[in-house]
Amino acid sequence: LKSNPSNNEEKEAQTQLTKSDELQRLHSQALSAYEQEDYQTAISLLDEILAVCVWDAELRELRAECYIKEGEPSKAISDLKAAAKLKNDNTEAFYKISRIYYQLGDHELSLSEVRECLKLDQDHKQCFSLYKQVKKLNKQIESAEEFIREGRYEDAISKYESVMKTEPEVPVYATRAKERICHCLSKNQQATEAIKLCTEVLQLEPTNVNALKDRAEAYLLEDLYEE
Repeated sequence: LKSNPSNNEEKEAQTQLTKSDELQRLHSQALSAYEQEDYQTAISLLDEILAVCVWDAELRELRAECYIKEGEPSKAISDLKAAAKLKNDNTEAFYKISRIYYQLGDHELSLSEVRECLKLDQDHKQCFSLYKQVKKLNKQIESAEEFIREGRYEDAISKYESVMKTEPEVPVYATRAKERICHCLSKNQQATEAIKLCTEVLQLEPTNVNALKDRAEAYLLEDLYEE
């Protein structure tokens, strides 16, 4: 306004000031909703602010936290990926993305994201600790799958049993391991054990196609054609 005083500029300036006041008010409300654990309200307020302040990394990180609390990890990942690009050396965002992928059972993507964190700071304690865990798990799963390709089913079973010991806290890895052990048992003509284990998996995931197929193969070995 000082450089170019005119009615048009005055109106534009007043509009922008009003809008910025409104956004600050929404921001206060969003923080308040977050502190009160009303994450849905916080998300809708942050949606409004981020429609204008598209490049604000902190707001995206806050919305990601709300999405995590609301059990919407894929939306959280999207915001955290943006925050990782918008803020230099954002190790925290890479760490959180890696943790979410890990919890979802996607160990390969988890490993790739935690490596990005360590590229920025090789002494990052949380990232290094997560990296060691994911790398160990990843290696065991790759090794087990290699044994399956080679038809070494006993070795694969043993390796998948190690996977369950390496990660007892995140249920998805135990379920995947049991699914693959059932596959090995079925291929190894150990029908009774295969049926038992696949049934365990199917109680948790009734639509698990691999477990259904492997249990069907095991039923065939036992001449249980109806089943």
